[in-house]
Amino acid sequence: MKLIDLNRDGEIGANCHYIQIGSLNLVIDSGLHPKKAGRRAAPDFGPIRGVHLDLIIITHCHLDHIGSLPVLLREHPEAPVVMSTSSRMLVERMLHNSANVMVRQKEEANIPEYPLFTHEEIDRIAKRLTGIPFGQAKRIQGGKDDITIILHPAGHVAGAAGVEIHHKRRQIFLTGDVLFEDQRTLPGAKFPAGRFDTLVMETTRGITARGSEKTRLIEVNRLIDSINDTIQRGGSYLIPVFALGRQQEILSIIHDARKFRRLVDCPIFAAGLGMDLADYFDEISRKTKHVRFNRGIIKELQIKPTPRKLNPGEDPQQNGLYIISSGMMVERTPSYTLASGLVGHARNTIGFVGYCDPDTPGGELLASKPGDQFLFKACNVKTKIKARVERFDLSGHADREELLEFAVQADPRVIVLTHGENEARAWFAGQLAEKLPKTKLIDPVPLQTYQV
Repeated sequence: MKLIDLNRDGEIGANCHYIQIGSLNLVIDSGLHPKKAGRRAAPDFGPIRGVHLDLIIITHCHLDHIGSLPVLLREHPEAPVVMSTSSRMLVERMLHNSANVMVRQKEEANIPEYPLFTHEEIDRIAKRLTGIPFGQAKRIQGGKDDITIILHPAGHVAGAAGVEIHHKRRQIFLTGDVLFEDQRTLPGAKFPAGRFDTLVMETTRGITARGSEKTRLIEVNRLIDSINDTIQRGGSYLIPVFALGRQQEILSIIHDARKFRRLVDCPIFAAGLGMDLADYFDEISRKTKHVRFNRGIIKELQIKPTPRKLNPGEDPQQNGLYIISSGMMVERTPSYTLASGLVGHARNTIGFVGYCDPDTPGGELLASKPGDQFLFKACNVKTKIKARVERFDLSGHADREELLEFAVQADPRVIVLTHGENEARAWFAGQLAEKLPKTKLIDPVPLQTYQV
């Protein structure tokens, strides 16, 4: 087996791996880097230019895994694409939204290369995208060889899949992004137990240790208490969320809290792609049973649309709860603009509920201290941090100990580390070397070829 990480920057970004198994050529995911712009945000497809691809496999529909898929399909017009049934229901909507965002960024940030693809191009590739149910074996033939792939629920987000590949007597497993713990909207991962020859595993939370005092239930209760305290102090509460998965999860948590009279009475504001995706989650829940979400909770919560015009540096003084994207408070998003007006007032709180890259505005705000000056560069607002800034451990990624346990029980001949910052991969490499001394560990350098 030959492997090349096509994510030109490594770490977490434009996730994309080329894998050659026998005579078959596969690509796993084709994402966009959230911190890069233009073609630099896409993987480097140079090493597979001119290669006949037998199959492209998508693990899930976050844009760091699908955001450059139309570009890849443009270069490989014959390659079929498979993903889980749930992901197939989401993928076109996510890509169309990405095209809209790139058109806007072309003007706002002067990125002449955008959009990398058009709505018409998304419509043309749709017939090449196939959804397969979890647990159903699919045989792929190419040249002299054939493989069998089986997708397994990976938790994380609706449709997320771990990928099991059989080639002759060899079994390969790719975790994709995984969460073993149940969420309100989604059961945890259900991966096959037992030995694999090769394991390709994510390492996102390698530098994050979770103590016994930070169970998911405790963190949910702490979030509700924090919202109640802020509203009762006359403040506004902002929860920056990812549109796919996290917004629906937070809405479900808030709905449960209100149903059991644990949440104070306050207006709730939400808008954007995440609210649109609630319809998709409702449909997936009815058709596949792999998601637990009923769109009726939006009506029951009496969700109000976020004001169309959020003025930079201005506190709307609504004394309400805002559940809006982006999750990392990326520049020129509603959460970024609203935060620029909330941060300067002690009555307000910003509560982060997911991963924030250290180099994003959300990550920079989390690293700052009360009283520090904070610059919202994109909207030309500089303010002293007076609001509370809190982090709640409700990650969509597995704890490092759980992933380590899965890897150890798989007892593979080779482990390939992916989807993690350098420090996170280093933690896994150290632990795995100690617990699996006979296993070969590969932390791939981008664009370098490895014989696995």
